[in-house]
Amino acid sequence: MDKALFIDFANELGIKYLEHENLSKHTSFKIGGPAEIFAKPSSIEQTAKIIDFCRENNIDILPLGKGSNVLISDKGIDGVVMHFGSEFGKITLLDDETVYCEAGTGLAALCNFALKNELTGLEFAYGIPGSVGGAVFMNAGAYGGEIKDVIIYADHIDKNGKTGRFTGEELSLSYRHSAYSDKEYFITGAAFRLQKGDKAEIRAKMDELLGKRFDKQPMDKPSAGSTFKRPEGAFAAALIDQCGLKGYRVGGAEVSTKHAGFVVNIGDATCSDVLKLMDDVKEKVKEETGYVLEPEVEILGE
Repeated sequence: MDKALFIDFANELGIKYLEHENLSKHTSFKIGGPAEIFAKPSSIEQTAKIIDFCRENNIDILPLGKGSNVLISDKGIDGVVMHFGSEFGKITLLDDETVYCEAGTGLAALCNFALKNELTGLEFAYGIPGSVGGAVFMNAGAYGGEIKDVIIYADHIDKNGKTGRFTGEELSLSYRHSAYSDKEYFITGAAFRLQKGDKAEIRAKMDELLGKRFDKQPMDKPSAGSTFKRPEGAFAAALIDQCGLKGYRVGGAEVSTKHAGFVVNIGDATCSDVLKLMDDVKEKVKEETGYVLEPEVEILGE
């Protein structure tokens, strides 16, 4: 990649960027090597121009939100990492029960916005550490709720820099999957249909679900959330626990002693540590139970 070419382009358009930014600072796992260029667009127009420029110059480009469901290579990411962060986090009311937010909006901020406007339906998402873009990408869910229950549509930019929208069945939402899981699109925002509710009841539900998270999950240690998808007919955490793997370690990575479905960073874990641990867990579970575990965490740069 010709970094000087991208830097000239970014400076000309006023696009913020960093060189060799350590991605461990931008993932919930606290793992990941440097991004060659870490771009921070603040508008759909800037996002489209970055995509166009990278396509025209054969530069690899990777979108990243809060990095809560990713494991990034120790070698880092070549090309451009396009970060949808606080610069891309506006939230607005389209009508009394419809909320629109940009892809970089944190789910906590979205839930608190809904609470402020006495809107119910998003309580399940309170405590999920990701962004709206990531939540739509994987149809995030918890405690009986999923993004597919409340989303109306999602906006995106395709690999050719053209804006578009998926709505209804076009979103292809299923367990930890969306249309975006299989296509080269950059999610820029989404609209959610909620319902008017009692503010005190909404607050109580949010607090209840957050309390459950702290009771049952290793919230005190860096992780990427649930490491493996739920296999049909079973639960990953139960299978891992059944195989006696709680507390199993490889380097700085550990199967959580609190919740076997989480791999946690107990101190200076590397991507290689986590991948080796995941392979060991998959092998042991298959050997003892017959179930084949698939990663829920997205592995990037390997």
